Amino acid sequence: MSGAMDGLPDFHIPHAEKIEWMIETNGWALEPVTADPSTDPPSPSYAYTIGVPAICPFGEIAVFGLTPSAANGLVSLVIDALRGGTEIPLDVELVGLLDNDLRCRFAPVDLEARGQLFGTAASWYAGRPFDLVQLLYPDRNGFMPYETGFDQRLRYAQPVIGRVAG
Repeated sequence: MSGAMDGLPDFHIPHAEKIEWMIETNGWALEPVTADPSTDPPSPSYAYTIGVPAICPFGEIAVFGLTPSAANGLVSLVIDALRGGTEIPLDVELVGLLDNDLRCRFAPVDLEARGQLFGTAASWYAGRPFDLVQLLYPDRNGFMPYETGFDQRLRYAQPVIGRVAG
């Protein structure tokens, strides 16, 4: 008995070629990472960009706790704003970038301490240094993950790995 996929072309291509194709197509790529509940504490799902500094004056962007589709939409919004000339400061709460006047913050990530989370980007850059920021966003009640009122059920979903002053 033949399989359901017989006769279809094999679209399996090496991961590095997928990243290269996304960068050639969009100017940047999004690398999703699945959650790992077996670690202590559990590792959340996250996604990060590869290629952003080549298209606009900003670092790579990491977002935790969202589906790949939602992360792609959010990161696309940020990249579109950057490409349009919007200057986004680091480690400052911003209002107006996200819908409904929600706050957000771009916190610089220390890649010496957290670089293991971004292996595909490190491979892409082949040892060359690169900057990366964590895009922090509020919970349903408007609290940022570094604030006292933040929904504690979400603390593993959106850990703060970037440097937040204050």
